[in-house]
Amino acid sequence: MSPLLGISLKLISALAFTLMSAGIKAAASRYPTGELVFVRSFFALIPLLIWLAWRSELPHALKTKNLRGHMKRGVIGSTGMFCGFAALQFLPLSDAVALSYAAPLGVVVLAALVLKERVRIYRWSAVAIGFIGVLIMLSPHLSGSTLSHGLQAGPALGAALGLAGAFCSAFASIEVRLLTRTEPTGAIVFYFMLMTSVLGLLTIFFGWRMPDLQDAVLMVAIGILGGLGQILLVQAYRFGDASLIAPFEYSTMIWAVLIGWFIFGEWPVSTILIGAAIVIASGIYVIFREQRLGLMNRKQREVGSTRST
Repeated sequence: MSPLLGISLKLISALAFTLMSAGIKAAASRYPTGELVFVRSFFALIPLLIWLAWRSELPHALKTKNLRGHMKRGVIGSTGMFCGFAALQFLPLSDAVALSYAAPLGVVVLAALVLKERVRIYRWSAVAIGFIGVLIMLSPHLSGSTLSHGLQAGPALGAALGLAGAFCSAFASIEVRLLTRTEPTGAIVFYFMLMTSVLGLLTIFFGWRMPDLQDAVLMVAIGILGGLGQILLVQAYRFGDASLIAPFEYSTMIWAVLIGWFIFGEWPVSTILIGAAIVIASGIYVIFREQRLGLMNRKQREVGSTRST
């Protein structure tokens, strides 16, 4: 294994996903969320299928023994994708990314409740501290003046959608853990993209907008970036232990701050940075605690299949 190569692939993957999110944010005010979910998932199938063919994994990688499980994961993950994409319309890019960091904390809670995984006091403490960080991040968007207008106010609605998306992502991660018992990584990723494409396409009846040439290129790029990010993520874990590679997921915050400032003229307020730092520290502690307990080896196979946005 080459840990440095694994870290590099992880960083590039994080950049690809952040650029994808920036593209979605740029288009969110002009196009329905369902249309963006469709293009992100449908065009992501192109690099995914090319990659599987290059690895000579077709059609074996697409065989499944648990279509029902894929459908369940697809519905949950698609809901998270809808919420996450909609949040980008109302929140700065860095805020939306920071709120997504609540997902790994939710996974710990759900692993204990659903999978009956034993979680000791150390990880529970890290999760509790992490959720305090989430509350700190939410505070600018849930001020008294904002809440007086209800969820119709942009920031409050965006924060609610972002948090809902994070917890849907956590639920989807639990479903992925169950799927990895019988399903190859290629099948898990493929059927998720297929399901979200179908569910996104169904929203055409609620009214889509025909993109002009410039926006059409942007939409294709959104999907390609999502697919490439997924492939790079899977490859990263082939070159290094999950406990080493996983913490670099939080580099998305750096990319989000830089891209948000450069493209959208946004800069996160101090409470977002403080809250994100607390959540990141808690998440990294959970990662290393799980590595110490021997859980990360199993998750090395799972993690490449869990990214939904």
